[in-house]
Amino acid sequence: MPVSDAETSLDAAIAARLKRTPDGLVAAIVQEHGTGEVLMLAWMDAEALHRTLTTGRATYWSRSRNEYWVKGATSGHHQHVRRVALDCDGDALLVTVEQTGAACHTGAHNCFFDELPLEGQ
Repeated sequence: MPVSDAETSLDAAIAARLKRTPDGLVAAIVQEHGTGEVLMLAWMDAEALHRTLTTGRATYWSRSRNEYWVKGATSGHHQHVRRVALDCDGDALLVTVEQTGAACHTGAHNCFFDELPLEGQ
């Protein structure tokens, strides 16, 4: 389970601005620095955000494994963080990264390769 605000070192003022899901998570949209391409969507809690901001390495909360993961720790497909922005409502983060290798666990450069048909086009 993600850690509570009392258990994290994230700046209290930043933590107070986060509007989280009932399980304590905030959506993190990951964008490639330079191209602006959206690479993936992941989840962060206050501690994952703290680790990302202090290490420069993208750190997320894995809902399936129920643990923190640093992107690239096992795959070698690292994300070096260049910028983190909180949206106006506080319920989403935009993480801009230098991507090394594939961002998607399938081996694709990004996770948005399965286009759906639009009616009337």
